[in-house]
Amino acid sequence: MAFIGEDLFRFQASLVQSGTSFEEFIRNNYVEKWVNDTLFCAMNIRTTFVTAIHNFLVDEGLINIERVQMSPVTDPLAHDVEHVPTIHYKGMPYVVTHSMIYMKFLACFNKRVKGIFVDSPNIRLEIESPLRMQRGKYLIDFSQIDVELRRGRGIGFDEYKNSPKKVESILREDYEKIIDFFERMIITACKAVADTNETELKELGIAIEVPAQPFPRIRHTDALKKYGKLDTDAKAGRDISSQFFWITGLMRENYDLIYPYLLYDGSKVPLEAYNSDMIYNYDLCAKPLVRDTNTYGDALEILSGAIREWLYEPIVQRLIDNRIIPEAPVFNNGVLENISVLDGYGPFLTAVHMMNKDGQPYFPDTMGGGIGVERSLYALLKGPKIKKIDDVTCFGKNPDSYPIFLY
Repeated sequence: MAFIGEDLFRFQASLVQSGTSFEEFIRNNYVEKWVNDTLFCAMNIRTTFVTAIHNFLVDEGLINIERVQMSPVTDPLAHDVEHVPTIHYKGMPYVVTHSMIYMKFLACFNKRVKGIFVDSPNIRLEIESPLRMQRGKYLIDFSQIDVELRRGRGIGFDEYKNSPKKVESILREDYEKIIDFFERMIITACKAVADTNETELKELGIAIEVPAQPFPRIRHTDALKKYGKLDTDAKAGRDISSQFFWITGLMRENYDLIYPYLLYDGSKVPLEAYNSDMIYNYDLCAKPLVRDTNTYGDALEILSGAIREWLYEPIVQRLIDNRIIPEAPVFNNGVLENISVLDGYGPFLTAVHMMNKDGQPYFPDTMGGGIGVERSLYALLKGPKIKKIDDVTCFGKNPDSYPIFLY
């Protein structure tokens, strides 16, 4: 606490030196926002949006589970963030979760579970803009509704290696099922907002379209060829006449399914041979519709998900190839002999490796995704009143907004 006080003392001194006061900083950057009608409107829309999604998930038969905010292991993520905060408790270091992705998989062990959802904690210490520019879209502490569904296909490693056409056919069926699931979820949420929050939408100068299925899709490899790597979502969105669209098949996280990854002879598909049709993941993008001009703004990704890697061998190989663990686990009569070199992955990989009394793995085959709540609100409401993601939050911690965060 003394360190916090010292940092606040120095911050206040810098404010005074620049000709303002601590109180004035709080008034300008927090109080004025809290009493503003813009935030009030966004909070009302948020309530409708989140409640509609929760009700949809319950109606679909999913089970709500608890948050996991610290664990020996967290999502390593494929994009740049600063080092994860660590909490020491009872002699053991725990990392603060980027997301609880691995816990979602483990929560689906029970075959009676159709799927789970959770208001997942997400702390991602995003690197601030190196050019000191306001990028508008980042929060280091944000809300995400995570969803995971069991597929229940029971495909083992032998089938994985030796029956690629059968496996690909099943994966394509499941891919369409999860895309359909999330499209129906978005339609439900948008209809609820359109029906409930017309007053607030008008105040913000924004309209919401209730989309129709199927949403447009663009393969990531095609998007890169056409638009390049910079601002791909926004550029693709300008050519798509829909408020929502998918970008599919992105080379991303270690748990997003690539098939085939391991071949029948133990070799791997060369990296240069991968294309979007072999990568079973998806990003949902959304863009705002400005009411007065009836024009769309730039699109942002709001939901990311995938069919997941489900077999022990490719799970381990993906972790090794992504340099997340240095070597494969070595088990000997229930003892993980090299647990010390696997960082926090030892408990997770032990659970993945375990078999039931019938010799079948407990680890489930699943598919799912996470929708960012604040990111969705910002993507849909950005316009005359809302300029950056802070504007839809009471306590938003945007790395490009403030030197320090006071609440």
